[in-house]
Amino acid sequence: MSEERAYAAAGVDIAARGRFAASLPGILARARRPEVLSDAGPFSGLFQLGGRYRDPVLAASADGIGTKVRLQMAADRLDLCGTDIIGHSVNDILACGAEPLFFLDYIAGNALTNEQKTTLVEGMARACAEVGCALLGGETADMPDVYARGEFDLAGFIVGVVERDAVLDGTRVRAGDFLVGIPSSGLHTNGYSLARRVLGVGMGEQAAETRSRLDERPALLGGVTLGEALLATHRPYHRLVRPVLGQIHAIAHITGGGFPENLPRVLPAGLAASVDTSSWNVPPVFRLIQERGAIAPEEMYEVFNMGVGLILVVDSTALAQVLAAIPEAVPVGRVHEAAGRRVELLGL
Repeated sequence: MSEERAYAAAGVDIAARGRFAASLPGILARARRPEVLSDAGPFSGLFQLGGRYRDPVLAASADGIGTKVRLQMAADRLDLCGTDIIGHSVNDILACGAEPLFFLDYIAGNALTNEQKTTLVEGMARACAEVGCALLGGETADMPDVYARGEFDLAGFIVGVVERDAVLDGTRVRAGDFLVGIPSSGLHTNGYSLARRVLGVGMGEQAAETRSRLDERPALLGGVTLGEALLATHRPYHRLVRPVLGQIHAIAHITGGGFPENLPRVLPAGLAASVDTSSWNVPPVFRLIQERGAIAPEEMYEVFNMGVGLILVVDSTALAQVLAAIPEAVPVGRVHEAAGRRVELLGL
């Protein structure tokens, strides 16, 4: 038996992997910036920062989309994975004021077909192009005996840039600043382990059963299917917020850990945030999860974004300008002096 055939019998098909790799340059070309010197090929991507920055600071972040992939796999919507991972990653570096430069992906799984892998990469390329970010390359690892057959995980690594004097690190935040919330599109990429368990979907049942459950139309969702609500992708906010970045003191991306964990990350010592939870309409999918799981309101805000994907910390003198530039944004609270609890959720 040849080495290649023995390896294929062990779960890694070199020939199939080679065919997939040969298709990548064309896909990556769809999400390329002028600064890209090389992407697929020479073991590493090359990106020329150039001279258009005065005092550039690189911002980098790594993340994944968690157990949401179980639903996307069952629903045969791997095309949505790219939007999710890019949206999450772009928002993470936006929190310090950075614009996205390039992205690298890591796909690890067992027995994914080349078609599935291509769908994943094409989704990322499309999402990168939409936010002006280069898809510089990545890694696709076949890992039998680590992942169950047909399962996978997706992670991403993003690099952005911001001028040093424009870095948003929380040091500008002052008592009296307003908290301005921008709506999420749903759960984004957090809280799916709890949501799946509460809703009884994607918990190890056959894919056909998962799809059947995702087709459910709970009355609370007003005609939207459970799948449409749960598979709604993670919004990228960079282009929406970019015009007013100079008016913003800090940005909190409301991801895993919800409000109590993410808001304090942008608050200097001695300051706290009061959030008025009645100042926006919580999307029905969160009400459904809370109702079916009998989950306390406090825990919901510790796990989920509850309909607010991004919070801008804005000086009172800039509030009107920010709200005019982002009509869907709403004031959701204030920053104040406090020595104890960092985040107070009002109206629960």
